[in-house]
Amino acid sequence: MHQRPLVRRHDEPAESAELLRRLTVAAPGEREALRERLVVVWMPMAERLARRYRGRGEPLDDLRQVAALGLVKAVRRYDPARGSAFPSFAVPTVDGELKRHFRDHVWSVHVPRQVKELRSRVRAACRELGTEEPAALAEHTGLPEDEVREALAAAAELSPLSLDRPAGETAATLHDAVGGPDPALERVVDRESVRDRLVLLPERERSLLYLRYFADMKQRDIATALGISQMHVSRLLRETCAGLRAAVLDENCGG
Repeated sequence: MHQRPLVRRHDEPAESAELLRRLTVAAPGEREALRERLVVVWMPMAERLARRYRGRGEPLDDLRQVAALGLVKAVRRYDPARGSAFPSFAVPTVDGELKRHFRDHVWSVHVPRQVKELRSRVRAACRELGTEEPAALAEHTGLPEDEVREALAAAAELSPLSLDRPAGETAATLHDAVGGPDPALERVVDRESVRDRLVLLPERERSLLYLRYFADMKQRDIATALGISQMHVSRLLRETCAGLRAAVLDENCGG
């Protein structure tokens, strides 16, 4: 099938040929100005290539910047001595820069390059056939059906699910299933720091700490269980915790 070239002859700026001719004979100090002018006159071509990729999840302004960067690279790398016309070199360079941008920056999670390339082939087949049926796509592309399924799954990674999306048939959303901070985790380090010293405490203080911090009993319930007043429980907890804290700090400071 004959494909229309990305840049037609009448798209070539009028200044381009003269600028390129002067670039081949210019002194080193003049080349930078000529290259900058080449970038300016060929910028419409870069804009057209950028617009080919709009609607794929990236702002058009970002695509224009990527295309402009590709054009700058093309102007700097172009060597007329190799015999190729500038458009034949510049268009693939700019287009490659745009494809590389999507490959490296747009995916929401890391996907192997081979899978990205498979996705491109399968995506093109989807457009041609108007279907996402794996068997039909596999026959059209010549790929194994399992690779087609993998490529279709990878396509979803370009647009991650919103946390506000409903989860099932209930009113709950995906955000409701996301875990949050666990206040109990804040106690883990404290408990581990004093574990060895707890066994050295008198039986009453050890029982007191267990009931309060491990069984999560309230002070009034501890008072009833131990047969002492709630005020006494509060004072014993305060003094015992202060003693443990001082001992742990002294140990950590090398005392």
